[in-house]
Amino acid sequence: MRVHILGGGIIGLCTAYYLRKAGHDVVLIERNDITDGCSFGNMGYISPSHFVPLATPGIIRQGLKWMMSASSPFYIKPRLNMDLIRWGLAFRRKCNVKDMEKNGQELNTILQLSRSLMNDMKTELSLPFSMTEKGCWMLYKSEKTGDHEKHLAEQANRYGLKTISCNAAEVQARETDTAVDVAGGVLYLDDCHLNPGEWMKSLYHDLQQMGVKFWLHTSVTGFEKSGDKVTRIITDKSDMPVDELIIANGSWMGKTASQLGIRMLMQPGKGYSLVYKNLPHNLQYPSILVDDRTATTPIGSWLRIGGTMEMSGHSDNILPKRVMAVYNAFKKYYPDMNLPEPDTDKAWFGYRPVSPDGLPYIGRHHSFSNICFAGGHAMLGVSLAAATGLLVSEVISGTKSTVPLSAYDPARFS
Repeated sequence: MRVHILGGGIIGLCTAYYLRKAGHDVVLIERNDITDGCSFGNMGYISPSHFVPLATPGIIRQGLKWMMSASSPFYIKPRLNMDLIRWGLAFRRKCNVKDMEKNGQELNTILQLSRSLMNDMKTELSLPFSMTEKGCWMLYKSEKTGDHEKHLAEQANRYGLKTISCNAAEVQARETDTAVDVAGGVLYLDDCHLNPGEWMKSLYHDLQQMGVKFWLHTSVTGFEKSGDKVTRIITDKSDMPVDELIIANGSWMGKTASQLGIRMLMQPGKGYSLVYKNLPHNLQYPSILVDDRTATTPIGSWLRIGGTMEMSGHSDNILPKRVMAVYNAFKKYYPDMNLPEPDTDKAWFGYRPVSPDGLPYIGRHHSFSNICFAGGHAMLGVSLAAATGLLVSEVISGTKSTVPLSAYDPARFS
């Protein structure tokens, strides 16, 4: 069977990988190339620890407070946009304890599957990529935040994850090369991290060797349909007949779905990151700076810091105050690192694809018998890429799914 994949981010690449291993002919179409986009510049976490969905009780109240500040971790640009309004109403309905607990269990299932698959992939790919398996900190400044993190660690333990709760001195004892100014932290030992760009280049290399065909710098302009099937993809270069179509183009999934007459709730959540190279002293562990919603990824003498969730549509405008908020948050936790102040105009940014409930869209949509969606992973695209690729491959191949897919139904908000 010939399978066309729209999207060359980490989700599209992993989907192509598992489909090709299952024996399918695969064509991947990407509007740019694979050296940019949200998959390339993110924090590179493979994180079973991130089982708490975005929609949680109290997040709307906190979000309204954050919106009063241009440097806060979360911002929605006020505008009269029906897609945003529909997304917001669905998000509000999911911000309750019952849905949070249910969706947290679903995220845990797929996160742990993905973490397990990464152990195989790091040995299967011919080009090595660094994957550091020493865990990830959840660091906090306030005791109130600490109590919440310790409660989450207890929940993680019930899910089978290994954690270590540490006071300030114990955090400092593990972080040996620089001072850490925190009240404490929880170390999630099952987490690992990598340079996502290296992983993508390794996948791209092997997929070419496996016979996957790539149409880069190719834009999809429309589709031809017959009954409940898409029969052709129309691009700016040529038209292509379709057996199976997988839509995995990140935050643009909603726009592509609308071309097919499908309303899919999706918002692009812009995040920023900064990279520092050749540091004489670096962090020993990646970390989430919980009170400031900022993340760090150290690999050797290389360091990336990133954060913020800005919902302003697909706007390429860089907001300097939000970039500086990431930088200033890092300084509060690691005061002796002395990183130079960033040139905000050169900060990297990407669009996270955010669903209303924090769960991805994985599987077929009832409107078409030969379309499969793979997206909506928000901040978990790298963490969930391997599992998503495997699950989509199972759908296309007609084999039993490794985990049930009902929670990730692409039509659940239709």
